Amino acid sequence: MKRKLSLAILAAVAAALMPLAATSQIAPERQRRAETVEATYKWEAFAGYGYTSLNQVNQSRYGLQGVDLSLTRDWGRHFGITGDGAYYSQPISSGNPCPTPGVSCSPSVEAVLFGPVLRFPIYDKMDGFIHVLLGGEHSGGEMQTPKVSFAGGFGGGVDYKVTSHWLARLSGDDIASSFSLIGNTKALAYSPHVRRNSRMAVGIVYRF
Repeated sequence: MKRKLSLAILAAVAAALMPLAATSQIAPERQRRAETVEATYKWEAFAGYGYTSLNQVNQSRYGLQGVDLSLTRDWGRHFGITGDGAYYSQPISSGNPCPTPGVSCSPSVEAVLFGPVLRFPIYDKMDGFIHVLLGGEHSGGEMQTPKVSFAGGFGGGVDYKVTSHWLARLSGDDIASSFSLIGNTKALAYSPHVRRNSRMAVGIVYRF
């Protein structure tokens, strides 16, 4: 009788411990899966060095460098709407011409652009993206007409994830705008000509 009672107690204890053992095996697996799921963020802010060519200026062989800033609102991992603002004022070299000989000038380009961005994974910590941007561009210090031109284009880049919040970014695009040639006159209706400027930016992204 005692032997049967002991066997019954051992069986009950074993039955009680089996769910605990199973739980201890499943929990680490769930934890590993949770660690592999990357967090999603609603916003990302970019700041970095920027470069643009200056093709709307007659005989310009050099571009300008400056700063490029953007803010993107994300919906999920693959789609967002971005606002891009850039200011370029430092010449790569002193070869940019002035509209009037002997007159000192300081060319500059300011751009404010908006548009959708699509993201896709490339490999491990590296992701790619493409975007289409539309907005306005202003050329300063070169007597361009009009003062602000409609501008737009497309481009893309790559992001490298340093941490969950911080990324390193390299991007480039091609932005078209329409300014008159320097020396044009009102009698010639300023005859605006479309010019395309290649841009490049490198910097950091913070996601939040």
